[in-house]
Amino acid sequence: MEQGNILACCAINVAEVYAGMRPKEEERTSAFLGSLDYFPITFAAASLAGELKRDFAKKGATLSLADCMIAAVAIQYRVALITDNVKDFPMRDLELFRLPS
Repeated sequence: MEQGNILACCAINVAEVYAGMRPKEEERTSAFLGSLDYFPITFAAASLAGELKRDFAKKGATLSLADCMIAAVAIQYRVALITDNVKDFPMRDLELFRLPS
């Protein structure tokens, strides 16, 4: 049943997938990624990502810049982030959905 939800990605998601992709997976993976909506990383999202990384570092939490960028894009576009790494996304303003195990 269609619920009006869309799947989307940003440049960081695409880069991370390609970095771990095996050659035999490229055609199908490229087709899948191409079928997703795409949210560009704007100046506002990039600056928010830097602020998130800096503010969590002040609290003693080391977050990757890539995860901060992904979170900032989701926050900026007001979309939920689906992940199996919820510990990597402790941002208060971020709506998270955990992938089923």
